[in-house]
Amino acid sequence: MLTFVLIVAVLVAALAALVVSRPATFRMERRIRIAAPPATVYALIQDFRNWRAWSPWEDLDPELKRDYSGAASGVGAVYGWEGNNRAGTGRMEIVQAEAPSRVKIDLQFLKPFPARNVAEFTIQPADGGSEATWAMYGPNTLMGKAMSLFMSMDKMLGPSFETGLARMKAAAEK
Repeated sequence: MLTFVLIVAVLVAALAALVVSRPATFRMERRIRIAAPPATVYALIQDFRNWRAWSPWEDLDPELKRDYSGAASGVGAVYGWEGNNRAGTGRMEIVQAEAPSRVKIDLQFLKPFPARNVAEFTIQPADGGSEATWAMYGPNTLMGKAMSLFMSMDKMLGPSFETGLARMKAAAEK
C-alpha cells in the first residue's frame, strides 16, 4: 500500500511540475486578405454594434443580452454580454484605436470561466485591399496551463477566429 501511495504522490508531483512549467502567457492569431480598404474593415471593428455582422460568437445564443455603453465607437466604447453557457458573460472595452489600422480591446470573461485578455486587430493595406489580423493574448493562468496539457488554445479558438474573419471579409466586401 505504501508503494502505491508513493507512486501516486510522485505522479501528482510530476504533473504539478509539468503544469507550472508551461508558458506564463499565450498568444494566438489569424489573418485574412480582404478586398476592401482598411477604413471599411476598421469600421466593422471599432463599433461594437457592427460585430453582429461578423463575430462568430453572436450566434451562440439567440437570447443573448447585449449592453452598449461608453463612447459610441473607438476608445471608450464598451460592449457587455450575458448569455447561455455557450456564450457566457463578459465585457469588452476599446482601449486603443488608431484609424484605420489598429484596435486594442480589454476583454473580460466573467462566466463560465473568468479570464482577462487582450484582443487586438491590425489592418494593413495589401494588394488593393487589406490584410486583417485578429490576435488574442494574455496571462496563462494555472487553470489555463493545466488545460493546455490536454487541449490547445489555438486549436480550440482558431476555427472561431477563422469563421469571424471570413464573415468580416464578406461584410466588408459587400
